Amino acid sequence: MALADPECRISNGADSASPFSDIIELNVGGQVYVTRHTTLIAVPDSLLWNMFSKKTPTELARDSKGRFFLDRDGFLFRYILDYLRDLNLVLPDYFPEKSRLQREAQFFKLRELSKLLSPKMSKDNSINDEICQSDSEEPSATPLVGPDTSRTLSVAITAHSPSLESKKSGYITVGYRGSYTIGRDIQTDAKFRRVARITVCGKTSLAKEVFGDTLNESRDPDRPPERYTSRYYLKYNFLEQAFDKLSEFGFHMVACSSTGTCAYSSSDPNEDKIWTSYTEYVFCRE
Repeated sequence: MALADPECRISNGADSASPFSDIIELNVGGQVYVTRHTTLIAVPDSLLWNMFSKKTPTELARDSKGRFFLDRDGFLFRYILDYLRDLNLVLPDYFPEKSRLQREAQFFKLRELSKLLSPKMSKDNSINDEICQSDSEEPSATPLVGPDTSRTLSVAITAHSPSLESKKSGYITVGYRGSYTIGRDIQTDAKFRRVARITVCGKTSLAKEVFGDTLNESRDPDRPPERYTSRYYLKYNFLEQAFDKLSEFGFHMVACSSTGTCAYSSSDPNEDKIWTSYTEYVFCRE
């Protein structure tokens, strides 16, 4: 799906007096990008244009490796960068993140891109939305007569209720790998290490419904909603937070399994034991 920009590209040649190098490395939300300085200043008055033409390198935030840092969605920035290269927006055939990408375009002050991403409100869609609201509100003011009328109204409200439609049945598996150290003396307290990553397996649409913006899709981007994935993971490391989200959306735990291995940190048998475990929790919504 390609969306052409009616505006012609504005040429911005590299300024020989610019304090920035021709090739620039960016760290956007943990994702690394390498691009040209001229690409970043392709749209005058945009946020990136102001950063890399009006400021000096010392004024911009950097990560530990010296890359310029932007605390934004690293996955969606690839489309921002593609747009800046030739002012032409090309999206996958199925792209459910259009509203989020528009929010990013607004943040980077790319007005033309934001216009391209604006939802095309058809007459039918707008009428349907209004009818859904009026149908759910009107019955409270109108008395009902007879059980048949009540049953018909109940079916109609169910059919028009987005909350009921969106809650489809299915399974989501949450997994994590952790490790801890126990001394040779069993009385010694265990030294726990934090959970490195919480993985999410299941149908794409269910995972996005439950975890929303906290779901990291960088390892399996652009996956259609009817497909399954085992490569998503969460942007936080607290299992209880994941459980709360699943409970909030009507899921309950139906199974749990765990495996573990033990090894010495050195050949000395007096050294502490290091345990590594992998645990999965299966949640279901019927």
